[in-house]
Amino acid sequence: MFFDLETTGTNITNDRIVEISMIKVYPDGHDEQRTVRVNPGCHIPEEASAIHHIYDEDVADKPSFKQIAAQLAMSFQGCDIAGYNSNKFDVPMLSEEFARAGVDFDFTRPRFIDVQTIFHKKEQRTLSAAYRFYCDKDLEGAHSANADTRATYEVLMAQLDRYDDLPNDVEKLAEFSSHNRNVDLMGRLVYDDQHREVINFGKYKGQLATEVLKKDPGYFGWIQQGDFPSDTKRIITAIKLRMR
Repeated sequence: MFFDLETTGTNITNDRIVEISMIKVYPDGHDEQRTVRVNPGCHIPEEASAIHHIYDEDVADKPSFKQIAAQLAMSFQGCDIAGYNSNKFDVPMLSEEFARAGVDFDFTRPRFIDVQTIFHKKEQRTLSAAYRFYCDKDLEGAHSANADTRATYEVLMAQLDRYDDLPNDVEKLAEFSSHNRNVDLMGRLVYDDQHREVINFGKYKGQLATEVLKKDPGYFGWIQQGDFPSDTKRIITAIKLRMR
């Protein structure tokens, strides 16, 4: 499943989705495309609208995310997930929206392919430049979820054709697309070589999560009360419970 989000901003925990576009690619090569606009239940900031050209009046009569969440989860069920900068933004944002809607989607099951990571490891450019570089076409309607999703799909196909050392295999592409072995979707915790959870930010970066929770009892509460995605909070909670 290739997908792209347009949102009210870039804050994973506070901003909301206003459009989601998906291309489901089947094993026989055919694909199905769908784009849905969403009423975020708040004002879309002018700076966001200036990028994706979606305004309050465009989504006034659209469903809320909660109204479509269960159906979206079914669409993603059983799929591996690909996007552009999706590992750092789109997937965590989607996870947060599912959590707010009360939909328990298991993000540990899909494999994630981030076309931007492949591109940056190979060429260091933007999506529009990537589309021009790999597909020899200009990206019309950039920052439209539909145009960006289709371009991302085409870029990955072109990357596979261009690089002989790039594996045409979902699991290996997912591994290549990842900078770290993330425990949570945002990469606040990562696995070390012994598959132990390690803090990946702040003053405890590089330290085992279990050791941090032992020596700093207030750390757990700080995470739970802080501006962290629900996915990160859930995993910290699971680590703490496992320590009992």
